Amino acid sequence: NGDLQTVSSVQESQQRILRRLLTNPADYIWQPNYGAGLPAQIGQVTDEAATESLIRTQMYLEASVVQNPQPQVDFSTFFGGITANIRYIESDSNQPTTLSFSATA
Repeated sequence: NGDLQTVSSVQESQQRILRRLLTNPADYIWQPNYGAGLPAQIGQVTDEAATESLIRTQMYLEASVVQNPQPQVDFSTFFGGITANIRYIESDSNQPTTLSFSATA
């Protein structure tokens, strides 16, 4: 009915991870190192190993992501975008979780 709802556990974790991965560094003036900047890579030559490492490193910065076992990152690039599929364990629920998203120009 137009009201805002809060989320917790898995949904909150997924929202926080998406925000982190899709935010460009220096976009938050109070936290200039926050964000992976995946949208800035669209249209660029992609170093797949570096992008996978960047995603995994950013995942480790979220308290809702269990670090062992480490997140599994699969992604592909296409003309004008990137698609990612990330499997990880969410810490509050200890539940295996999959986050899939696409970022396009």
